[in-house]
Amino acid sequence: MIHGLVLFCLCFFPLIGAETDELVSAMEGGSFTLRTGFTEMQGDHEIEWRFGSNRTRIIKIQAGNIFTDDITIFRDRVLIERQTGDLAVTNITNEHTGVYELSIDLGLRELQKKIIVTVYAPVPVPVITRYSPQCSSSSSSSGFKSVLLCSVVNVSHVTLSWYKGNSLLSSISVSDLSISLSLPLEVEYQDKNNYSCVVNNPVSTQTKHLDTYQLCQTCSDCDNWSQKEL
Repeated sequence: MIHGLVLFCLCFFPLIGAETDELVSAMEGGSFTLRTGFTEMQGDHEIEWRFGSNRTRIIKIQAGNIFTDDITIFRDRVLIERQTGDLAVTNITNEHTGVYELSIDLGLRELQKKIIVTVYAPVPVPVITRYSPQCSSSSSSSGFKSVLLCSVVNVSHVTLSWYKGNSLLSSISVSDLSISLSLPLEVEYQDKNNYSCVVNNPVSTQTKHLDTYQLCQTCSDCDNWSQKEL
C-alpha cells in the first residue's frame, strides 16, 4: 500500500500547479510534442487530448488502450507515448495552431492543462535593393550616399532588422498576416563596414549580407539605374 502511494505521488507531482497555460512555437512542416508532465502512467489513469474552440477529441488512453478520433487535420500525424501520455503532432501546418487541452482522470480528481500552439511559416531570405541615390549639391564623391531597402514579402509575425557588424541599427516588427515589409538604410560612399539584413520569427531566421562593392561609387554611376537588387 505504501509503495503504491509513493509511486502515485511520483507520477502526480509534476502536474501540480500545471493548470496555467503553456506556449509552444513550431514551424510548418516540422513537429511539436505536448508533454503531460508524467514520468509514468498508472494503468487506471485516463488521458484525453482535445483541440480547438469546440474541444474536439484527438486521442484518448483508457485502461492502457489508445483510441484515436478520425480528425482530418490530425490523420496520420498523431503519435502518443503510452508510458507518459505525451502527444506528438508531425508534418504540421498552420491549421494546427490553436489551444490543446489535456485532461487526466486520476480517479479522486481530474487535472486539466491548456497548451497554446502557434505554427509559423519559415521566413524567406530578405532582398536588399539600392532604391535611389542621394547626392550633395556639388555631386562630389564625399557627399554621396546609397539608399538601401531591405524587404520581405508575404510574411507575418516577423521582425526585420539592419545590423552593422553585430550592432543593431534599426528594426521593425509586424504581427499582421501576409504583408510586405521594408526597412531603409543609408550607406555613405566608400563605407566598407559589414552590413546585414536579418528577418526572424520565433522559429526561423534568414540573413542577407550586403556586398558594399556593389554600391555606386559616384552619382554618375547611378545615372542609368535608380533601382537594383544587390
